[in-house]
Amino acid sequence: MAVLKSEELRFSQGRFQLDDINIEFPEGKMTAIVGPNGSGKSTLLKLFARLLKADNGLVTLDNQPIHKYKRKEYSQKIAMLPQAKEVLPSITVKELVGYGRVPFQRLTGAASEEDKEIIAWAITETGLEHMADRMVGHLSGGELQRARIAMALAQKTTVLLLDEPTTFLDITHQLELMKILSRINKTYQITVIMVLHELQYAGAYSDNLIVMKRGEIYQTGKPQAILTAQLLKEVYEIDALIKFENNYPIIIPKYEN
Repeated sequence: MAVLKSEELRFSQGRFQLDDINIEFPEGKMTAIVGPNGSGKSTLLKLFARLLKADNGLVTLDNQPIHKYKRKEYSQKIAMLPQAKEVLPSITVKELVGYGRVPFQRLTGAASEEDKEIIAWAITETGLEHMADRMVGHLSGGELQRARIAMALAQKTTVLLLDEPTTFLDITHQLELMKILSRINKTYQITVIMVLHELQYAGAYSDNLIVMKRGEIYQTGKPQAILTAQLLKEVYEIDALIKFENNYPIIIPKYEN
């Protein structure tokens, strides 16, 4: 069953445009959107998050057009974590994660007991319980990204959108983050949709791949079925060997002497 889907979706901004995007995201699965810079990956995610408005077409969440949801109601169903950006350094991890509960709070903004329990849960799930009271400005890049993930988790939505969550992280923190997302997906059946540049992680951790090129969907399917040398050549314009070992793709570019 598709929890989120688009039909004939079109969007243009300046010289860039998305053309006839027809895709479905299966419920409870991890889907990675990959493709070269400028192919429309982040734009597509913003359309699903209602940060941008499509020119034509339809996007549905749980079989209901997304424009029919009230803003607060939509925020209770779908969480969007944009690309890494600065956050207030003078707040604690717990306070940052608490922002994820804003869509559920009343006008007073006071956290309920349920809010506090969910904040604690999100902090624990991302392995930050020992630094819940630490100032955000004192976190490493990997710790900060985990705190941002915890903030999105605290929304307690059924769908989580992530725009380049591994960008600016070293390989250790990238792997750590992907393992956290994979575990959360499998444990709680949260539908995870993420834009990634790293084909290795997209192939190893996602159930489905969406490959984009120049504002269009080039191919969709299981990673092992579509991650091929031909795809790398046609989409990324590189000659490379690719093979899978234990479901992990290994990509070796060909070099000319």
